[in-house]
Amino acid sequence: MSEAAVPDRLASRARELDAGDELAALRARFVLDDDDVVYLDGNSLGALPATVPDRVDDVVRRQWGRLRIRSWEESGWWTAPERIGDRIAPLVGAAAGQIVVGDSTSVNVFKALVAAVRMARETGGEGRDEIVVDATTFPTDGYIAGSAARMTGCALRPVEPAGVPGALGDRTAAVLLNHVDYRTGRLHDLPGLTAAVHAAGAVVVWDLCHSAGALPVGLDAHGVDLAVGCTYKYLNGGPGSPAYLYVRRDLQGRFDSPLPGWNSHAEPFGMRSAYEAAPGAVRGRVGTPDILSMLALEASLDVWEGVGIDVVRAKSLALTDFFLECVEAYAGPGRTECVTPRRHGERGSQVALRCPDAGDVMKHLIGRGVVGDFRHPDVLRFGFTPLYVGFADAERAARVLGEVLDEVAGGATA
Repeated sequence: MSEAAVPDRLASRARELDAGDELAALRARFVLDDDDVVYLDGNSLGALPATVPDRVDDVVRRQWGRLRIRSWEESGWWTAPERIGDRIAPLVGAAAGQIVVGDSTSVNVFKALVAAVRMARETGGEGRDEIVVDATTFPTDGYIAGSAARMTGCALRPVEPAGVPGALGDRTAAVLLNHVDYRTGRLHDLPGLTAAVHAAGAVVVWDLCHSAGALPVGLDAHGVDLAVGCTYKYLNGGPGSPAYLYVRRDLQGRFDSPLPGWNSHAEPFGMRSAYEAAPGAVRGRVGTPDILSMLALEASLDVWEGVGIDVVRAKSLALTDFFLECVEAYAGPGRTECVTPRRHGERGSQVALRCPDAGDVMKHLIGRGVVGDFRHPDVLRFGFTPLYVGFADAERAARVLGEVLDEVAGGATA
């Protein structure tokens, strides 16, 4: 096939794939009225679901504006953290009653990690004095792990996920891992690593920020102890939308939060000086919920009605496979290096490409209507949200990438 025929072939294949996509109609559930933009930054901020603006308007004008304080009961504000948690639960493979929504991912990592150390010491004694953390983690997770280690008198041991089983021992109290690496999109072995942590008598905390809403997680099925995640990426909850905390049901009575607040008290309106934790996942709450962003998140979860996470995963893999095929065709050999694993069992829902001048390349891409993001020092990151990204989007993004690489290279040699 001639070089000139390649775009026609790939564009034709994209149309065929889009025609057979059972999720294609879901794009209409989002505010994506700009046909000139391919939005591949869903692993940093998901697109706006179409139901959110009217719902937020009602929260502001009627619930807050007219009902005011009555809305804590009449509008269900008080129970929102658990109610919304139950809506997230099926997307991460959890039964109801184990997830509470609120605070940021960082705050929930802190709560979960300190509680994990305390639980490990209940059964393993004070000799459990080491926290193992994913050495490739998002920086904040590492910062929080270091603070939790200082607070609990533990040593902090950074280990790459593949080396975790060999690093565990009688001293290990807690292990903090990322399900998907934020830079490379590598999917780590949640079932295997969870089993290894349990075999060592330790407690595992998983960060699901880059997997929830993109692929099956199976928290209950794999016996995960604690998990945290954000909601503004593949769950499309909006900028700064509240995070969530999962506490496995049989561990909830032992969950000793380092941030006990009035909202997690057994009698929150008793105003007692002595703290008594509420039963269930509620003990993961701290202070007054951030109702406006929380109810925007609740509205955003409407897009998941009738959508199975296995179907989303299948499309995610097909999209990223096709994008990589298109990149190879349009960018040519040696222009970029894919740092995302090719094997499906090791891939999240993003593609990370390493190339020289990646920062400038991404600026040019955005200027041409292909929105991804740049990770220092040399990575182009493209997040594929299967609910609204199609195969024609993937083909166009790769084609524009090839053109931009030619332009940047031409400018460098001019």
